[in-house]
Amino acid sequence: MHKGNAKRVKMQKFLRKYGVICALLTISLAAFGQAGYIKAKAILAQYLLEDAWQQTLADGQAHKPWDWADTFPVAKLTVPSQDIEQLVLSGASGRNLAFGPGHLLSSNMPDQPGHTILGGHRDTHFEFLQHLKTGDKISIQDKHGVTHQYIVTQTEIHNIETNQIHDRGINQLTLVTCYPFNTLEVGGPLRYLVHAEKI
Repeated sequence: MHKGNAKRVKMQKFLRKYGVICALLTISLAAFGQAGYIKAKAILAQYLLEDAWQQTLADGQAHKPWDWADTFPVAKLTVPSQDIEQLVLSGASGRNLAFGPGHLLSSNMPDQPGHTILGGHRDTHFEFLQHLKTGDKISIQDKHGVTHQYIVTQTEIHNIETNQIHDRGINQLTLVTCYPFNTLEVGGPLRYLVHAEKI
């Protein structure tokens, strides 16, 4: 057999034997790399948002965190039991949620009487929701520097295809993320809700 043909046959045997393993390894590394990139972007954005938030607290005006941003921080969320401190963005579009939790514009702000709804991704900013328990405290600082205190009253799994998130009345807060946690499945109809009441 010619030397070139022998090498080609050897390579074909190698690829048949290890090709699938190499392909799966490559796909896995790409997926983990993408997940790492998303988490890194989410963490870095919170640092960039902090400067804009300090400017907002100083003058009460909305400040973009970077020139091309189409959103701005509107509140600061703090959850002492989970060592969480995050800036909340105006609007809960997918683009905004890549950088931080977002305020649903159809709901009230904490400095208004009513129901405040904040959304976040289950694998970045709102991953901690799975660990919240009834009685845990949540604080939200508004753009005037006033801190509103809440206590967790209930958690629930909600199906957005069959139910709506109802207005829970005045002095209420709901944190929303996709469900289940720790899955590679994207989207789906289930949401994990944490309800809290102002104290």
